[in-house]
Amino acid sequence: MVIRVRFNRPQWKTSALISAALLVPLLATAPLAQAAQGSETHRQETATKPPRTGFERTDGARWTSQPEERDFLASVAGASPRAVLDTIGRTKQGRPVQLVRIGAPAPKSPAKVRRGNSVMLICSQHGNEPSGREACLSTVRDLAFAKDKATKRYLARTTVLVVPTANPDGRAANTRGNSDGTDINRDHLALKTAEARAMAATMRDYRPDTIYDLHEYGASVPYYVKDLLALWPRNLNTSHGLHRESATLSEDYVRPHSEKAGHSSGIYGIWTDPETGEPVKQVAGDGQERILRNTAGVKHSVGLLVETRTTALTGEEKADESVNNRRRVHSQLAGLKGAFDFTDQRRNRIEAATAKARAAGHADRGPVYLGGADNEPPTEEQVLTDPPCGYRLTGDQWDGVKTTLGLHGIKAERQGRGDGVLVPLRQEQRALVPLLLDKRAEFKLTDGTPATTCR
Repeated sequence: MVIRVRFNRPQWKTSALISAALLVPLLATAPLAQAAQGSETHRQETATKPPRTGFERTDGARWTSQPEERDFLASVAGASPRAVLDTIGRTKQGRPVQLVRIGAPAPKSPAKVRRGNSVMLICSQHGNEPSGREACLSTVRDLAFAKDKATKRYLARTTVLVVPTANPDGRAANTRGNSDGTDINRDHLALKTAEARAMAATMRDYRPDTIYDLHEYGASVPYYVKDLLALWPRNLNTSHGLHRESATLSEDYVRPHSEKAGHSSGIYGIWTDPETGEPVKQVAGDGQERILRNTAGVKHSVGLLVETRTTALTGEEKADESVNNRRRVHSQLAGLKGAFDFTDQRRNRIEAATAKARAAGHADRGPVYLGGADNEPPTEEQVLTDPPCGYRLTGDQWDGVKTTLGLHGIKAERQGRGDGVLVPLRQEQRALVPLLLDKRAEFKLTDGTPATTCR
C-alpha cells in the first residue's frame, strides 16, 4: 500500500515572541560521577539556584531517577510563584501521577484555566521512552524561573499544564506498559488504568486547548530514521478547524523548529524512500479513538503526537550513549519550542477552533464516524449518517459505565421512575457518546439502545 501525504509548508520564520533562552537545556556542565539518587548534593544546589535534573547533572549519562524527580518538582513549586504541583492520581503500586500548573501567576483553579488559553504536555506514557520526560522536567523549570519579558508575557496569557511522568510504574520498571502491562496509550476510552483515569479527569476539568504527547520510537533502517516524527489526530470526528490547527502545529511549527535545530523530521507512521523522500507505506498512526492523539481531537483539543528516535545511528552516538541520549532530549526540546510558538502566535485561531467544536455538539447535527481516518475513507457501516438522539442504558449498564462516562465529562438523564438512564447526543462530547455506547463501535463500553425520541 502506497500512501501519499503532501503538505504545503510555508517558510519557517524565527519568532521574536518567545525568548531564545527558553527551553535551552542546562547540559553544558561537565559530567558528574553517578550521583546518589535524591542526594544531598542535589538538595544543596536547589537551595541557592534553580534545580537541575539528574540527566542534566550527569550530562546525559543517565536518566533522572524518580526520587530526583520528586525533589526537583518540589523545589520548583516551592521556589517559584508560577508553579503549583498537584497529585492527580496514584498508580496501582502507589506512585503519584503529578500535574504541574504553570502561569504568571500560577492558575488557582480549573475554572481560571478554562477561561484562558492552555496547553497540556503529557510526558512518557510509555515508561521505556524517557526523553520526553526529561524535556518536560527541564521545561517546567525553565518556564518557572525565566526572567525575560517574552516568556513572562506568554505565561500571563497561557497556562502550561505538565504531566511529567504519565506512567510512573512503567518508568520505574523501564517498561512500555504500566505495572499490569497495560499500554496506557490504548486506554483513553475505556479508562481501566489509574493513569488514564487521572489524565481524563484533568482534561475534563481543565479543557486544554492544545494537548501535546511526547513519545519515542525505534528506527527501522533505512525507511524510518528521522530524529523527530509528528502526527495530528486522524480520527474523523475531529472538527475541521481543529484538524487544520493540529496539522499546522506539526507541519508549520514543530517539524520546522526541529529542522532549524539540526534534527531531521517526518510524519509518524509513514515509511519514506531514503533516496527520493517519497512515502512508501503506512505502518502506524491510524484513527482509533482510544489513542491520546485521537482522543484529544474527539474531545475538541488541538492534538499532536511527537516521537523521537531512540536508535543510535551515527558513530558518535553508538560510541557514547550519553551523546545519543542528549540528541533524543534536544530534539524533544526543539519540538516543544515549536509548540510554544504555535500556541503564542495562533492563540486566537486555536481558541476560535476549540470553542466552535465544543459548541457544535449541542446542535446535535452531522454524522458520527465509528472508523476510518483522514487518509482512510470509512466504510458505509462505519458512518452513523443519521445518529440517534441518544442511547438508553439499563440500571445495571449504567452502574457499570457511569464512572467512566463521568470522567469523560459525558452527561446522562434519569428516565421516569425506573433505574435506567438516557445518554443524549446533544452535549459537548457528542461524538464520544456513540464511540462508547453504540454496539457497532470497536471500543464500546456497553451496547446501549438507540433512542429515536428524546426530550
